[in-house]
Amino acid sequence: MALVPPIEASAEEVRELLAPLRNDLSIAIYNSQNAFNIGAIIRVAHSFLVREIIIIGEERWYERASMGMHRFEQIVRVPDVDAFLEHVGERPIWSVEKDHATVSLYDVVEYPRDVVFVMGSESEGVPAKIIERSSAVIGIPMYGINHSFPITVASGIVLCDWARRRYQAGTIVKGPQLEGRSADNK
Repeated sequence: MALVPPIEASAEEVRELLAPLRNDLSIAIYNSQNAFNIGAIIRVAHSFLVREIIIIGEERWYERASMGMHRFEQIVRVPDVDAFLEHVGERPIWSVEKDHATVSLYDVVEYPRDVVFVMGSESEGVPAKIIERSSAVIGIPMYGINHSFPITVASGIVLCDWARRRYQAGTIVKGPQLEGRSADNK
């Protein structure tokens, strides 16, 4: 159930309210080639309260596509692949890339703590340097003759799978500030 903050709360107050609820995962976007896609991924990532959204490169993105969720998220921009790898340090990287997949999404047993999911462009995928550094490369099973999912759809599928597995593992914890709060009792 979504958190409904007081209507008069500032973006910073909402960020502070969400901070203890953040999950131990991040999502990185490489060369999306579509400014709407980046904004839409920010919106989707907010729904899973990711720790941060990393944009690799200098691509522009449309705030409107994030439906305002960019105001509540930690968005980190790094100039290139090397800066990205330096930024994530030792955290596990799991790329989402059909052509270089080492594991099917359906066969993932468990996601590591602090995982960084990397989403590549729809035409170029994830760069080789990130693939080489990845602990796993996820392929999302699909049917039909289409070669790939749109990047925003793939992001949602992977984040939803991460959340589904966390929920089944019983590790979702509600913060005390959410007790009794819902859209029905503001």
